[in-house]
Amino acid sequence: MKVMVMVKASPSSESGTMPSEALLAAMGQFNEELAKAGILLAGEGLQPSSKGVRVRFSGRQRTVIAGPFIETKELVAGYWLWRVKSMEEAIDWVKRCPNPMPEESEIEIRPLFEADDFGDAFTPELREQEAGIRAMALGLGAVRFENLENRTIAGLNARFSLETLGNIPLHWQRFVPHLGHIPGQIGKTAYGVCWNPGEGCSFDYLVGVEVDDTAHLPSGFEHLQLAAGRYAVLTHVQHVGSIKQTIDAIWTQWVPDCGIHIASLPWFERYTEAFDPATGLGGVEIWLPLAE
Repeated sequence: MKVMVMVKASPSSESGTMPSEALLAAMGQFNEELAKAGILLAGEGLQPSSKGVRVRFSGRQRTVIAGPFIETKELVAGYWLWRVKSMEEAIDWVKRCPNPMPEESEIEIRPLFEADDFGDAFTPELREQEAGIRAMALGLGAVRFENLENRTIAGLNARFSLETLGNIPLHWQRFVPHLGHIPGQIGKTAYGVCWNPGEGCSFDYLVGVEVDDTAHLPSGFEHLQLAAGRYAVLTHVQHVGSIKQTIDAIWTQWVPDCGIHIASLPWFERYTEAFDPATGLGGVEIWLPLAE
């Protein structure tokens, strides 16, 4: 779950009193501990309400109200966004926080809404729309959603781990000479299929093409089926050599918060005919299967 942790304003924060060197150091240490624990998503201090404004809505009318605002105890002077396992974990972390103010202060913890909290009102179409917005906000570009029919991919398979990811280009180099000469090959699109995940972030990676027959494959070739269903499709627009960064952003930043559920099935990179091997640019897509 995600929570917003809000540091409530105090007379000193509203007067613009800056934190001491000791407090800055203590907060820096606390934030470093949060980051190392994988909890910290974001966090900033806010300037006094005298430098802010409010916009009041009344029908079609909009009224801008300049600060300061008098309800000091209801104002926020700073915040964090955390990803935690439970409210209890968030409370334990807040208890470890240095007092953020010279005087008595309060820190409020509020859970963020998640997609499943909205129930049936948050339809599959709305979930996909929200997922697309989050992808664009992360710099991943537009997402499209497609229904895929069953298809068989045949090629060379190898197992990789975090320590051996650098060998994937060599794996592709071994496969490329077979392109256009594989019995039963359909089209010119190539695939890199990630499947069979294991301990230590290990996985099998099959580089291949779609085929309509597996009876006469070259020696050493393997094949697998991509499941029919609905897929989220993201595009990698940079050089193919930086695809790892895009995939990392998808799995660590987009997938946890996108509001749609990814199925525990093979997912794949798709290199369309628009991909230019000479420049390493164009036509590279990442397809993720959606859970029903």
